[in-house]
This record gives sequence, C-alpha cells and structure tokens, in this order.
Amino acid sequence: MTVRAVVFDLDGVLVDSEGLWDDVRRDLAASAGRGWPDGATRAMQGMSTAEWSSYLTGTVGVPGAPEEVAREVVGRMAARYRERLPLLPGAVAAVDRLAADFVLGLASSSPRELIDTVLAAAGVAERFRATLSTEQVSAGKPSPEVYEQVVRLLGVAPADAVAIEDSSNGLRSAAGAGLGLIAVPHAAFPPARDALALADVTVASLDDITAALVRSVQA
Repeated sequence: MTVRAVVFDLDGVLVDSEGLWDDVRRDLAASAGRGWPDGATRAMQGMSTAEWSSYLTGTVGVPGAPEEVAREVVGRMAARYRERLPLLPGAVAAVDRLAADFVLGLASSSPRELIDTVLAAAGVAERFRATLSTEQVSAGKPSPEVYEQVVRLLGVAPADAVAIEDSSNGLRSAAGAGLGLIAVPHAAFPPARDALALADVTVASLDDITAALVRSVQA
C-alpha cells in the first residue's frame, strides 16, 4: 500500500482525557447516589455520546434523560478543558510532523463541541482535512463506521490510511475499517491483549511516530 493519510484518535492519543471522562462520569453518578459498576469505565471507552449517556442512565442508574446527562457531562468536560488542556507529550509535534507528509483526519468518540475546542486550543485545527465524531455516525467504536467515513471524507482508500489509536474499542474500530494501525497504549487504560494484537506497530509514545514508521505499516 502507499500511505496517503493518517487518522488520529483524540482521547488518549492527543489529549490525556480518559481519566477526566472517568472522573466526571463517576462524580455525576456519586452525586446521584449511584455506585460505579465493575467494567463501566472500559465499557464506555469508544462509545458515542448517545451510547455512553444511555449507559449512564440505563446501566449506572444516573437519573434523567440521556440527552440531559450528556449535556451535563460535556459541560463539565468543557469546563475542565478551559481550566487546563491536558495535551499528551509530543501531541502537537506529532501532528505537525505527520502533516508535512500526509493528509490528516481525526476519528473521535468525543462530541463535536469538544473536538473543535481541543483542536483550536492546541493550535492544530487547520492541520486536519477531516474530523468526525462518533455522534455524527450511527454507532460508536468498536463499530468501524467512524473510520470508514473519515477516509471517505479524506478521499483515500482504507488501505492507504494509517490510524493512531490507544484503546481496545478504538483499535478494533480502525482495524475493522481496514486501516493500517499504530497503537500507542495508554499506561492507565491499557488495551486488551486481543485488541492490541490488531496493531501493525506498537510504540511507547507519540515521539516514536515518524513519517518513515507510518510508511512501514502494512494494512
């Protein structure tokens, strides 16, 4: 294959937000007097806004309509981002470095509002030719749809694109769409072994991802 595009995930790849999402959701549940079920954190990683808000109301038991709960969570996340944008080390440099050789896309489970906020605050919004939230497609990760749609918007075949992912559901989503795959596992939320095995290359940090490494990936 000839790699023409790179598609980044956002949470856990460019911003260290997985812990923030977990804190905000747990705080909301605790304020409603609800416990936190085993496996809830991992279950919601990669879900679309509609999916995780329904999970919070249906499985965790947070009161209110899913749409109301989603607005509350997203509002709290936006407030956290305004206090401090938790960019991961090397995030901006990696975007700038790869933008010199490839067209860039982004496939994220974050709501559209937060995607735009993060990319603008980081000063990299113009680097991306196409960005898509799973709330803009019919199903969140691990469904491949968000990656399928992003490469279509970029005008490239899935086999000519490489995804950069960290989570189990994200890895499964990109692999299912037929993209080459670089895994950057998050230390606090490592992916499952079977999901990590889907990656063509696993690196320790964004600093390890060069144009040469991307070109070496075979989908």
